[in-house]
Amino acid sequence: MKGRTKSRMNQEITLNLDIFAEQFLNIEESLQDIFASRVPLVQDIGRHALLKQGKRLRPLIFVLSCRLCNYGGKDIYALSTIFECIHAASLLHDDVLDNADIRRNRPSANQIWGNQAAVLGGDFLFSKALSLALGAGRIEFLKTLTSSTSKMTEGQILELEHTDNWKLTREQYMEIVRGKTAALISSACECGAIISGVASREREALAGFGLNAGTAFQLIDDLLDYTSSEEVVGKPVGKDLLEGKITLPLIYTLEGFEAGEKNRMVEHFMNGQADAEDRKKLIRAVRTGGAISRVRKEAQGFVDEATACLRLFPDSPTKKHLLQLNGYITKRKF
Repeated sequence: MKGRTKSRMNQEITLNLDIFAEQFLNIEESLQDIFASRVPLVQDIGRHALLKQGKRLRPLIFVLSCRLCNYGGKDIYALSTIFECIHAASLLHDDVLDNADIRRNRPSANQIWGNQAAVLGGDFLFSKALSLALGAGRIEFLKTLTSSTSKMTEGQILELEHTDNWKLTREQYMEIVRGKTAALISSACECGAIISGVASREREALAGFGLNAGTAFQLIDDLLDYTSSEEVVGKPVGKDLLEGKITLPLIYTLEGFEAGEKNRMVEHFMNGQADAEDRKKLIRAVRTGGAISRVRKEAQGFVDEATACLRLFPDSPTKKHLLQLNGYITKRKF
């Protein structure tokens, strides 16, 4: 960025999430209204999926996008829950697909109530999100939201299609990431612009910010699967590898192997002959072979692209907070 040293920029993007305490409180209060249902089990699953979980990145980034565009409507927090509902619904469905027992250090909904109830609970949250979106009163808001959910589903299907595809390329991986994660975050930003009624230039800039920030977020998520601990991230380390999900840290690690060694390892895993010790060896290779710094550098590139998208907006406290949140992505530990 012109006129600013790199160290100055790094100082500007340091973040204490406590600065968003008021926003988080309002988001939590709005989420309490989501569970209205005549069916007690629906309420139980909804509370389990939504309350006291997650980073609330998606509703927060919607609120900040609205504020950046000077929107002061009273419905801002109710609308923000749309993006958390869709995210939580996708996680309920993901846990069924992955046969997961744990989600964020707690038993998953499918572990408690079974697969059928978990899927239907996710459907309920999706329907709640669409109902809230209709209340926004803008067809472009609904179009953007439904487009992003379609991209999410396509990304998840692509990921499923490429399970145990040890020949997955970086380009194929990025297509999955843009769909399953970045699309909804981009939509949260763009919908903030839409509800504010700003020009298409600002709308496109915020959509680009969300797409790049969301891509970086998923890259770091996939990195943490190899580098963090179960206590911190709330799921077993190496879970992606165990489930046959080939992510960027593994792709870059495999590129560093000699052809013969790589072929033997891939064949071992694809034939189902790999055991826990084999997985540990591969995780160690990811951690020590240079892939970690390479992925982190690539994630930082997307963070920088996201920062560039906000240049057309004048300086303000909200813009600073968005930049700080963007900078937090590559520094987070969970």
